[in-house]
Amino acid sequence: MSNRTFTMIKPDAVRNGHIGNILQMINAAGFRIIAMKYLKISKQQAEKFYEVHSERPFYGELTEFMSSGPIVAAILEKDNAVADFRTLIGATNPAQAEEGTIRKKYATSLGENAVHGSDSDENAAIEGNFFFSGLERF
Repeated sequence: MSNRTFTMIKPDAVRNGHIGNILQMINAAGFRIIAMKYLKISKQQAEKFYEVHSERPFYGELTEFMSSGPIVAAILEKDNAVADFRTLIGATNPAQAEEGTIRKKYATSLGENAVHGSDSDENAAIEGNFFFSGLERF
């Protein structure tokens, strides 16, 4: 069990003006933001980040989408961070997400589902290290 997880507010949620609302939900759920940045990743960076999915049919569409506009990347801290954040964001498909979750409120489709959340402690560390140096964590 880790105390840290990684998230990205995806281009659809940024484009639709939901950054503030999503960050408020994250804070209200007891997460502390220890690193955060607003940036636009290239197609190549998206391909590297999502390399684990390179053989899956949605890989090209996913990397195109993730490089289509700005994102907000963040490392979050809280006891049981990975599992609690996965609960907060809800199911990948917003139609199946529980009421009150980030994806139920702000996602528009399975492909444009507002936020990314790490699925394991190991991936949280890898993903956080992809975007942040030690000097950028507080």
